[in-house]
Amino acid sequence: MAVGGDGTFAADRLLDEAAAALGSVGVPTPRVDAELLLAWATDTSRGAVQARALTGGAIAGAHVERFRQAVARRRTREPLQHITGEAYFRALTLAVGPGVFVPRPETEGVVQFGIDALRTTAVPAPVAVDLGSGSGAIAIAMDTEVPNAVVYAVERSPEALPWTRRNVEAHGGTVRLVEGDLADALPELEGTVSVVVSNPPYVPDDAVPVDPEVRDHDPAMALYGGPDGLDAVRALAETAWRLLVPGGVLVVEHAEPQGAGVREVLAARGFRSPETHVDLTGRDRTTTATR
Repeated sequence: MAVGGDGTFAADRLLDEAAAALGSVGVPTPRVDAELLLAWATDTSRGAVQARALTGGAIAGAHVERFRQAVARRRTREPLQHITGEAYFRALTLAVGPGVFVPRPETEGVVQFGIDALRTTAVPAPVAVDLGSGSGAIAIAMDTEVPNAVVYAVERSPEALPWTRRNVEAHGGTVRLVEGDLADALPELEGTVSVVVSNPPYVPDDAVPVDPEVRDHDPAMALYGGPDGLDAVRALAETAWRLLVPGGVLVVEHAEPQGAGVREVLAARGFRSPETHVDLTGRDRTTTATR
């Protein structure tokens, strides 16, 4: 690689080298990851990195060392978000790392159903609950985008809770964080909640994910949901039924093949109008129902 006389390195060459290295080990988006890692290493943005590469800009030697160490970690298929310590979710930047599920882009669409339901309720201060909050992504999104809502986040994992708390505090601390299990959470709120949203563990026990980032790094508690993947859905259906006001809305994330199964669970519990919605890729992703 060419090195400037001042000890700098060409940004475009750095990115090409990193993208090739990441692509060689099967990283799905090697160029994107290389750009994001270089942005992290230089404390700038991905856009700034792209501009520097296009204009023949250079990167200081100290930043290059940090970047190459990060690329070496990513080549082991350590999640990008664990390396940078950040995950982006809607308008939020969340702290993430080992012990907490990294929020996914598809969940941004899931929470929109909860936000829409909160915005259309006639209650001046509607109550919303995020069951199995993890990083706090769903709860904080509802809290920040519907300021008049009173939002609770429920999480039981001792490894995930510090991340939930950190993110809640970083975004104003108005989400009410509760340590507890989604199966018996918040008895004091029975019959008062307008919206319940959950991204529960829904991977069937024998369907071990192929991607090393998921299989080796996401916590098993946040992934696996019993033989058919719907154990947690059954539990949260009971809890949501108990918490929701008549007319209240339940929003559940699930895998593409599970729409019919989730609808059956909700209908059996008595929920009205269970309906499955596709995500931006056209895959079944969200099921909503009314108490």
